[in-house]
Amino acid sequence: MPLILMLLLALPVFADTTVFQWQDDQGKQHYTDRSHPNAQPITIKSGYGFSAVKTVYDGDTLVLDDGRKVRLLGINTPEVQHHNQSGEAGGEEAKQWLINALKNTTIRLEIGAEKTDKYGRTLAHVFTDQKVHINVQLVAAGLAAVNIYPTNLLYVNELLAAQEHAERAGLGIWKQANYQPIDVSEVDKTASLSHQWRRIRGQVSAIHYTKKYVYLEFTDHFDARIEREWLSLFPNVATYPNKRLEVRGWLNQSKDHRSMLIRHPSAIKWL
Repeated sequence: MPLILMLLLALPVFADTTVFQWQDDQGKQHYTDRSHPNAQPITIKSGYGFSAVKTVYDGDTLVLDDGRKVRLLGINTPEVQHHNQSGEAGGEEAKQWLINALKNTTIRLEIGAEKTDKYGRTLAHVFTDQKVHINVQLVAAGLAAVNIYPTNLLYVNELLAAQEHAERAGLGIWKQANYQPIDVSEVDKTASLSHQWRRIRGQVSAIHYTKKYVYLEFTDHFDARIEREWLSLFPNVATYPNKRLEVRGWLNQSKDHRSMLIRHPSAIKWL
């Protein structure tokens, strides 16, 4: 990348800036802040800052050269092996894809409504200087699942469209055993399911309300719960009983009961 463009992209921009790109008769690329015949304008949006990536930690986490740790919003990739935790199928593939996608490029961040998570990581959508939306492309390649946490609702439609394509095509994680749906009757029989991301299918038998949650009861041993704070995002839950649904998320266990927290309607599929 030409030095002038690298300098422009590496600095925060506090007003819309236009850089003109043009090619001379010898095919050499030129960049300038002044218009030129046949030049193509490149607009750097107000408030955007471009940074280099220092380290890719895993498929959805990276470290910038200024030391910030960034967690990609709206998605989740399988874990890679670290410390005492075993790697999950697809984790290394997602990490390597991200390394390759960010090689020889700078990135800009679109920060979420919630700017950091409990670990102090910056929550963001990541775009390369070639306008590649990394979060969406990881999902489109079948290397990440959509994982929406209100209030961070940027690019939900784009992420879900990418996931629909990847699922239908059986790409990446969608051909792995852990990403195949299982019937709710199997949940009671499989102890190893706890604390895993799973797709559970079954019929809602009843619903009940507490001060914090609405519970969708499938069996005596499994329910999915929706925080009442975000209930307005969902279709009328009164219509859920006797409907067959697929719910997606992490299973939690208390004694002989398992539950799944549903944060966004994208984690529920009507069958």
